Amino acid sequence: MLRHRNAQGPRSRHLTGRTLLASALLTAVAAVPAVAAAPQAPRTPAPVRSDIASPAYQQVAHFYGAYIDALPAEDGGRLATALRTFYLTPRLRSELNTWEQRNHADGVLRAQNTPLAFRVTPGDSAAGHTWSTVRLTWSGGKHPTYSYLTVRSDLRTGKISGIGQ
Repeated sequence: MLRHRNAQGPRSRHLTGRTLLASALLTAVAAVPAVAAAPQAPRTPAPVRSDIASPAYQQVAHFYGAYIDALPAEDGGRLATALRTFYLTPRLRSELNTWEQRNHADGVLRAQNTPLAFRVTPGDSAAGHTWSTVRLTWSGGKHPTYSYLTVRSDLRTGKISGIGQ
């Protein structure tokens, strides 16, 4: 999945639409009744199949799309924090905070700037996790510059549980 960011009119409509979608999603999640969060009987984990990774891969694509759009938006910091809370595990959020203090950069992007575009490619699944590769595009033209991240997702929860280079 490749997403380009435009500095013209369609970008602002796309940014507004994605911001509204992310806000609506976060509002809907907050409105879920407590009954849905009640403890359930433990289930036996399902065997890992290659088609199970699809929803987790899509979650990674949705997260990076919304996150990259949120950063330059007005009050984008608050929205980016809400997106992290929704899509990332608590442990990963803690690891990212430590990484960001040490490196003075955004831990989700592993950079100080916002990329022009991104692409998510699904990878292998094993031991209850699936991996995706996120390609971030930093410059355009004839010879674009890329960086790559490996993103681990938990198959049971769908949440992102690791980001590395």
